[in-house]
Amino acid sequence: MKRVLIISPYFPPSNMPDMQRVRISLPFFKENGWEAEVLTTDQQLSDAPKDPLLTKSIPKDILVHTVKALNKKWTMRIGFGNIAYRSWWFYKQKGNDLLKQKQFDLIYFSTTQFSACTLGAYWRRRFGIPYVIDMQDPWHTDYYLNKPKHERPAKHWLSYRVNKWLESKAMKDVGGLISVSPQYIADLKARYPEIKDIPTAIITFGSSDQDMAIAKKHGDDFPKLLNPTYKNVVYIGRGGTDMHKAITPFFESIKQGLSQQPEAYNRLRLHFIGTSYAPQDTGTPTILPLAKEYELEGIITEVTNRISYYHALSTIKQADALFIPGSDDAKYTASKIYPYLLSKKPLLAIFHRQSPAISTLKEFDATDVHNFDNDAHLQEHIRRFLMSVLEGKAIPPVYNADALVRYSAKELTRKQCELFDSVIES
Repeated sequence: MKRVLIISPYFPPSNMPDMQRVRISLPFFKENGWEAEVLTTDQQLSDAPKDPLLTKSIPKDILVHTVKALNKKWTMRIGFGNIAYRSWWFYKQKGNDLLKQKQFDLIYFSTTQFSACTLGAYWRRRFGIPYVIDMQDPWHTDYYLNKPKHERPAKHWLSYRVNKWLESKAMKDVGGLISVSPQYIADLKARYPEIKDIPTAIITFGSSDQDMAIAKKHGDDFPKLLNPTYKNVVYIGRGGTDMHKAITPFFESIKQGLSQQPEAYNRLRLHFIGTSYAPQDTGTPTILPLAKEYELEGIITEVTNRISYYHALSTIKQADALFIPGSDDAKYTASKIYPYLLSKKPLLAIFHRQSPAISTLKEFDATDVHNFDNDAHLQEHIRRFLMSVLEGKAIPPVYNADALVRYSAKELTRKQCELFDSVIES
C-alpha cells in the first residue's frame, strides 16, 4: 500500500470549497492502493464558517494531524490573514517530523491556500519525495490587470507580485498537476517550460451520494430560507462582478416578464446565497446592485453570508429550480455543478462560451445550458425556462447515467490515484 500525505489547510468542520475534493475522496483512496493521512490547521484557529456535519463524512480510520497558526489579528497588521501564511512555519515543522518518522511515497497539496504549496519543493529537496499540486483556481493570474481598480481584490498590487514569486518556487520541482480546467495547466506549462512533460490530469469536483443522504437526514435541522408560496429559483455560491455578463440577460428577461405578465412573474423569487467569502455579516453584495439597476429588488435577494454545506444541499432540494451563472473568465468552472445535478431539479446554466462547464453539463444531457457571448436566442431560452417553472410544468431532468458514474467521487478519486501512480513511476 502506497502512502500519501495530504496538505489541506481547511478541513472539516470548516466549510470552505477548497477542501471538498479531499473530503469526498478520503473514503476511496485505499481501494485504489493509497493510504492517506491529512495535515491541516487546527480549525479552531480558522475563521471559516463551520459545519459540524461535515465530520460525519470523514472515515474513522483516517489519521488527521493538526498544526497551529499565528493569531490573525497580529498577522493582519502586515497584510497577511491567509490561513496558510499563518500556519506555514508550523506545517514545515510538523511535516518534517512526519516525513522523518514514516515512509510516504507522495505529498499532495489540495487547496487554494497556495502559499502552503511552496513547502513541496523544500520537502522534495530534503526528503526526495515527489509532490502533486491541485490547481482548483489560478494562483498567479493576469485576469485583474485590465479591470477597473474597484473590481480588483483588496491588496491586488501586493498579492499579484507575491503570488507570481511564490508560484515560481512551487512549480520548480512539482511532480504532477491536477486541475479543474485544462487552461490552468496550459498556462502553467507555458510559464514554466521545465514542467511541460510532467503528468497532469483534468479532474473536476465530483458528486457524493453520501452527502445527499446526510443532507436529507438532517434537512429539518436547518432554517428554511425559501417561502413555498412563491416559485423559488436558487443559486448558492460565490458572487462577483465577473458574473454580471451571465446574470444580466437573466435579469433582463425577468424585467420584461414583469412588464408583460406581472401576475405570473410576481410569483417568482430569485435567491443568491453565500455570495461572499468575507467573515460573517461583513460581505459586500455584488448581485443586488445589479438587481437594483433593473428595479428587481422585490424579486431578487442576495445573502452574502455563507450557509453550511448541508444547509446548502437541503435548500437546493427545496428549490423549484436552480440557476448557475458563470464568470466572464473562460477558464472558470463551478464547483457546485454536481450537487445541483444530483438534486434532479430543473436547471438553467449560463456560462462563457469557452467554459469547460458547458461541455461537462452537456455530458449529463442537461438541456438549458447556454452561453452569454453569441447565443442570439438566449432571452427566448430564459423566458421559456422561467415560464415552465412559473406554470409548474418544469420536468425534473433525467441525466445521463454514465456521466453520473464518471463524475462520482469514487471515480474521480480513482483518477487522482492514477495520476499519483504516474508521478511516482516517473
